[in-house]
Amino acid sequence: MSDAAPPSVLFVCVHNAGRSQMAAAFLTHLAGDRVEVRSAGSAPADAVNPSVVEAMAEVGVDVSAEVPKVLTVEAVQASDVVITMGCGDACPVFPGKQYLDWQLPDPAGQGVRAVRPIRDEIRARIEALIAHVLGSQGTAPPSADRARNGRARNGGA
Repeated sequence: MSDAAPPSVLFVCVHNAGRSQMAAAFLTHLAGDRVEVRSAGSAPADAVNPSVVEAMAEVGVDVSAEVPKVLTVEAVQASDVVITMGCGDACPVFPGKQYLDWQLPDPAGQGVRAVRPIRDEIRARIEALIAHVLGSQGTAPPSADRARNGRARNGGA
């Protein structure tokens, strides 16, 4: 990571607007100007479950600001940390990059009461990720996240 520019996090999701929009919105909201947030492959904001929009509005986060972008090799290469969700092998992997693959409950079709715990889990993960990215140049995501939340890949594993 460079001292001149903030570290960057790329969030990649190839399906499910609910999870991807919540995560991308929290990244943008909580990182401020300390971390550059990129997103790719998520569904348009107008496809997000209304319960997701309501649950995020409760904590002051607007998911409609997240605009999906096309996933490119260049975007992955230019990011310090790559978060994938539901991508399988669709996201290119490069040695030396930090990768974290999240498996989260799907809020599609669920009411706001069911979405709140998913939102809160995503918020906690994002807060831990930002702290890790800002506080370390290590090669692994936060160990607690890795142990609890699915597989983490380092350097192309």
